[in-house]
Amino acid sequence: MHLVLIADTILLKETFKLIQIRSEQTQGTIPPQTTDPPAWLTVLRAAESKKATSCRVLDLREVSTLADYFFLCSATSQRQAQTIWDEVEKQMKQQRGEKAIRIEGYSNGEWIVGDFGDLIVHVFTPEKRAYYDLERLWRHAKDASLPPEAKPAKAPN
Repeated sequence: MHLVLIADTILLKETFKLIQIRSEQTQGTIPPQTTDPPAWLTVLRAAESKKATSCRVLDLREVSTLADYFFLCSATSQRQAQTIWDEVEKQMKQQRGEKAIRIEGYSNGEWIVGDFGDLIVHVFTPEKRAYYDLERLWRHAKDASLPPEAKPAKAPN
């Protein structure tokens, strides 16, 4: 029994040393920066590839704990809304390894809501988007700033 305690103590000390070594930063080195694009950018690109319109990303971090971002877009029909959602789901899984926690409204296709944790995706038909008017409801949220590569190209003069 005494041997077991000694072995456990040695193991704990060694584990602690390993953790200490890994957490120490080598002097003069800069820790790597994560440059992964935000999840909403993956969703934006996927939705736009299926001709979604009126895309908007609301930054909710300062106004709610529900999620960090809302992504909203419109589709011209229920079938297009389903197609947009299918592409969003596919790209989130392929590019980010993420799957929606929950999806609502897919079978109806008028308002599809997908919960990715910190990002909630809304795909609307124009009628449902006007009716629920989430932009008004969340009017205190700021629009997320698009990185330069995601900004739409300016129309030629």
